[in-house]
Amino acid sequence: MNKKLVAALSGGAALLLALTGCGDDNKELNDWAKRFCDPAQAQFKKIQDANAAMQTADDGSADSKKVQQTDAAAFQKISDAYASLAKSLDKAGPPPSEGGEEAQKNAVRELNSLSRGYADLKKQVEALDTKDKLKFADGLRKLSKGINKLNEQSEAAFKKLESGDVGKAMAAQKGCQAQGGKVSPAPSPKKS
Repeated sequence: MNKKLVAALSGGAALLLALTGCGDDNKELNDWAKRFCDPAQAQFKKIQDANAAMQTADDGSADSKKVQQTDAAAFQKISDAYASLAKSLDKAGPPPSEGGEEAQKNAVRELNSLSRGYADLKKQVEALDTKDKLKFADGLRKLSKGINKLNEQSEAAFKKLESGDVGKAMAAQKGCQAQGGKVSPAPSPKKS
């Protein structure tokens, strides 16, 4: 049940981490990528850690209250991480590329939207009835739909920001790489 929630969350983190390509010789572009990616690394780790905590919390035997507390804390961490990513991207400025200013503004807006969305999900999970396991499970399923919607909304802006040489420059920066520069696909949702 909670695995669906984690799978949906992992999609958003994978979207941020899915930077492909090789290094680029454009110093100005590499400098820009470094300005964003270096401070972003800690935020990407917070998102991954929060996702892992939620996955661990629901091993099938955890009580609903513990799952609720873990999920609420994870949503807050993810919300804070996306807000920090938005600030880092805003501070880095637009990438020195065609359409860079628009792509950067869109991505900052989407990161802030994700931050607000996860803060709202935290409130929603805290409001779920943990005394009734079936109602709680149903509430978590409904929350996973909201997470999927958030991920879909942000996808276009990131694709635009990470396109072409900008994406290659970002991929060359350690802070924007997933473990070993390889992105793990989001886990498949399990049926409840």
